[in-house]
Amino acid sequence: MLSFVGLGLYDEMDVSVKGLAAIREADLVFAEFYTSHLAGATPERLAEFYGKGVRILSREEVEVSPEGWIGEAREKKVAFLVGGDPMISTTHLDLRLRALRMGIVTRIIHSSSIVTAVSGLTGLQNYRFGRSTSIPYPYVASGKRIVATSPYDVVIDNLHRELHTLLFLDIQPDRYMTVSEGAALLLEMEEMAGEDRLKRGLGVGVARAGSDDAVIIADWLPRLADRDLGGPLHVLIVPASLHFMEAEGLVTLAAAPPEILDEAEP
Repeated sequence: MLSFVGLGLYDEMDVSVKGLAAIREADLVFAEFYTSHLAGATPERLAEFYGKGVRILSREEVEVSPEGWIGEAREKKVAFLVGGDPMISTTHLDLRLRALRMGIVTRIIHSSSIVTAVSGLTGLQNYRFGRSTSIPYPYVASGKRIVATSPYDVVIDNLHRELHTLLFLDIQPDRYMTVSEGAALLLEMEEMAGEDRLKRGLGVGVARAGSDDAVIIADWLPRLADRDLGGPLHVLIVPASLHFMEAEGLVTLAAAPPEILDEAEP
C-alpha cells in the first residue's frame, strides 16, 4: 500500500487525523519538499511529532528513478508525504500511475491546499480562478540572463477571460521567491512584451498561509514589487475585474487601495 499524505499549509500541526494515523501505521515514511514545503516545520520536528523517521527524497529520486522506494509498497505500508494536498502537482500523479502500473494499491489522504486557501484569505471567489502557473527564477545561459515569459502569457490569457491567476513562486534549496520578486519579474516580462496592462493592475500577495502571522497584501503591482511580506512561503495573485464583494474583501482583508471599490462590478 502506498499512501499519498497531504501535510497541509504550514507546520506539523496541519496534517489531518487520518493522515497522522496513516503515517504512524506506515512501515516506511518518505517525503518530498521541493514542489512545496512546510515553512513552519523542520524534518526533525516532523519526525518527532509523527513518532517516525522521515526520509526526504531528492528530486531525482522522485522524478527520475522512484521505482526503488515505490517498490517497497508491494510488501509494506509506505507513506509518501507532500506539502499541501496530494495530486495538485502533476509529479504526484505520475508517481501514483507508476505505482498502479507496478500493481501497487494506492490511496490519497487529502489536506488543506494553498489553491483553496487563497480564496478564504483574500475574499476572491474560487470559481473565478483560471489556469495557475509558476514563476521561476531567471537563469543564465551562454552568458545571457533568461527570463521565462510563459507566466505572463497565462496571466494575460486569464485576464482576457475575466479570470484570476494564482502564481506559485519558485522554491529552491537555498532560496525562495518573494511576492516582491514575483511582481517585479511579471512587470519585466510585460516590458519585454511591449505592453503595459499589468503596470496599471492589481496584485495580491499571500505569505505564510496557515500560520498565525500570515500576511495578505493587495496593492498595485508596481508598488507590490517594493513590499516586504516577510518569511516564506509566498504566492502571488493577479485578479481580473472584481465583483463588489471581492473588492470589499480585498480592501477589508488585504488593505487594498480603496479606489478599487469604485471600479467593482455589481
